[in-house]
Amino acid sequence: MQIILLEKVLNLGGLGDVVKVKDGYARNFLIPTGRARRATKEAIAEFETRRAELEKAAAEKLAEAQAVAEKLTAAAIKMTQKAGVDGRLFGSVTNHDVADELNKQGFKVSKAQVRMPNGPLKTTGEYTVNVHLHTDVDVELPVVIEGEAA
Repeated sequence: MQIILLEKVLNLGGLGDVVKVKDGYARNFLIPTGRARRATKEAIAEFETRRAELEKAAAEKLAEAQAVAEKLTAAAIKMTQKAGVDGRLFGSVTNHDVADELNKQGFKVSKAQVRMPNGPLKTTGEYTVNVHLHTDVDVELPVVIEGEAA
């Protein structure tokens, strides 16, 4: 299916690109989330009239994400969890826990934006997680997990 992208999509293209994708990807994800439209002549003409408006909105989103990234680079997360004598946690620290801690600190971050490269954290120590704020903005965030006696 031919679609026109209304915003930058990772590994697909940028704003205004007309690309061919599988039908299901377009119908089930790109079009319902407002990231794309079917590439008909009318849709392309309408996009060209709205191009400046969409580019301005995309630039504002990028600037907002960069501003949040500036603040996040100074932040650090310190969590205490119940742990055994050897440092293994009872349970684990997931992206949901990290997002909750960031929300407590005043950042609006969803759990989907927190990327844990090695999966949930299961032992005490220092780790680095990625916070994906925008397609062009990623922040590495230090997470320190301390054990508390069970």
